[in-house]
Amino acid sequence: MTRQMHLAAFMNAGPMGTTGWRHKDADPGFMTAAYYKKAARILEAARFDLAFIPDALSVPRSLGGSFRPAVEWGSGTPRIDPMTVLGVMAGVTEHLGLAATISTGYHEPYNLARTLGTFDHMTEGRAGWNIVTSFQDAEAQNFGQDKLPPREERYARAEEVLQATTQLWDSWDDEVIFQDKDSGHFGHPDRVRSVDFVGAHVKTQGPLGVPRPPQGYPLLIQAGASPRGRDFAARWADVVFSSAESMESAASFHADIKARAKAHGRDPDQVKILTAATVVVGQTDAEAMAKHEAFAELVHPLAGLSRLAYHVNVDLTKYDLDGPLPTLEEVGVQGHYEEVVEFAQRENLTVREIGRWYGARSEGNMIGSPMTIADNMERWMDAGASDGFMVQATHLPGAFEEFADFVVPELQRRGLHRTEYTGRTARETLGLERPKRDEWKNRAASAKA
Repeated sequence: MTRQMHLAAFMNAGPMGTTGWRHKDADPGFMTAAYYKKAARILEAARFDLAFIPDALSVPRSLGGSFRPAVEWGSGTPRIDPMTVLGVMAGVTEHLGLAATISTGYHEPYNLARTLGTFDHMTEGRAGWNIVTSFQDAEAQNFGQDKLPPREERYARAEEVLQATTQLWDSWDDEVIFQDKDSGHFGHPDRVRSVDFVGAHVKTQGPLGVPRPPQGYPLLIQAGASPRGRDFAARWADVVFSSAESMESAASFHADIKARAKAHGRDPDQVKILTAATVVVGQTDAEAMAKHEAFAELVHPLAGLSRLAYHVNVDLTKYDLDGPLPTLEEVGVQGHYEEVVEFAQRENLTVREIGRWYGARSEGNMIGSPMTIADNMERWMDAGASDGFMVQATHLPGAFEEFADFVVPELQRRGLHRTEYTGRTARETLGLERPKRDEWKNRAASAKA
């Protein structure tokens, strides 16, 4: 019997992708609260587990060393503060998990613990943190560095940030405050402790000024694809996002993360792997394909290359655009690069052709009628390629509306997706246990030097 499917929604705090803003049905109001409120209501009505907002701390300069392409084509900019946007979404929902991308490279543990701990309290346990190490030199240059540190150094800092941040959340026991007005005693000081974390990259004393979050730790999310990233995700993450060009590569990733989690002493079922799925739905398969092809026609090759250069942190204009993509030794987002290489080699694409494809790529091959999409999703899960899907919208709010109106009922009819929420917190919705105090020790104990 097929397991219940978990669904996360991938949506920018800004225009969607490179071409989503050009879609005839796209709402241009991404700088308004109403835009995000509407999306949140759609997702909660469809019983999604989670809404997830990616982020980066710069206007990309990866194509030609200039921010002009990003502004001209709308690739990777604007990016407004995801925590503010999620606060707006929280106000019109009660169950939807709400996750923001926040970099370990340019935030300190105390700020992270305080912001996310507060948000978890304000949402009664619906906060999530997508942990990234940053992937663009332009981000480094906004924080006093000339270049992004090497991958190993970024992950070494991330390891310390996670250990320090979780210790700050654990600096309070669950039952500290009792507010006895008659005696004047507010809380139990013996149930709060200092942290005194000292690492090579970060240092914090604690205790945190926020009581322990309702979830223990807010939902921890990661998308590492490099060997170091996978190991980090297998130890720390509750949810892992993956991006794959084929079901076979997704299944390989799924098996690898589960095996790594088990090797680190974790229950593999407590690590949920959600695969990217760009869904285009029509009444028939032919209608859906026509919609996808019309959307792809909106992509200018340079716009797609601007988006790809942003993701891989490599200036692609220094290569022959009418030749094959050369091997790139050091890239920003490893998962996206591997996806591109797999597809480009199979289809024998030039760099220019890759740009056009990448601007409207359809991850997961989820194009078709509601029945076809449900069939494909069920097939991926049965093949061990996924525990659910990160549904990526081509445009907002229409893509989510169509998925909610047509695909979700078919998934529910098959018993693959819930008809009502049964949990209260994001962890409960995903079937994840609440971490006990000092759980960080177990997740940090097997860290590689």
